Amino acid sequence: MASSKLHLPADDSVLLLVTHSNLSTFAADIRVSPQQTTVEALKDKLWRKTGTAVASMRLQLRDDTGAKVADLEDDAAPLAAYGPYNGYRIHVVDLDPSSLTSGGWLEDTSLVDKYKMSDEAYDKLDKKMAPKNSASSQDDKQQSEKQMEELCSKIKVGDRCEVEPGAKRGTVKFVGKAEALGRGFWVGVQYDEPLGKHDGMVKGIRFFECPQGHGAIVRPEKVKVGDYPERDPFEEEEI
Repeated sequence: MASSKLHLPADDSVLLLVTHSNLSTFAADIRVSPQQTTVEALKDKLWRKTGTAVASMRLQLRDDTGAKVADLEDDAAPLAAYGPYNGYRIHVVDLDPSSLTSGGWLEDTSLVDKYKMSDEAYDKLDKKMAPKNSASSQDDKQQSEKQMEELCSKIKVGDRCEVEPGAKRGTVKFVGKAEALGRGFWVGVQYDEPLGKHDGMVKGIRFFECPQGHGAIVRPEKVKVGDYPERDPFEEEEI
């Protein structure tokens, strides 16, 4: 019975799937011109994809159901001599018993030797990564809180200020501790422009009052007080 498939024109290419005898999970595809690609040239391309040496490679052409169509035995013959179609499969048979692909080495990770750390090395690593003792950690917290208190001593409610990042200008409305927000000291600011997040109320606690969207509470190191007048939105920069 004659095949219902049409032979490809001489300048057409075909897309072929690639499978491997030793690699059950391997799947790739390759596009070739059957008229211009010899079996030997195809083997060279497949060596780069599969790692099987050309001399140890036997190729089979299989149809889209997996049935074998032909063994590609003539290295000098063009692939067109075997009648490949789009979706056909080139099955690579690795004839080398000592091949890197044999025995499942490239797929079964249980065959790979695992690195095992000695107890001595683990103990050394454990000591390096051990957290600071609680006394040292407590000292750090106290020192950080003292630094924040010193910064806040230079900031007073009513001061004009500039807040980083963004050099946002405003007026200081609150200075002190706010346990609901975290340890240490905080500074509440009413921005000149609606660059804030609230109206001075955070987590249900009223720290100060200001228009909605103008309020922010930040750490003191982000606040600089001084002569920071409100910016004129219509002021043009000098050219």
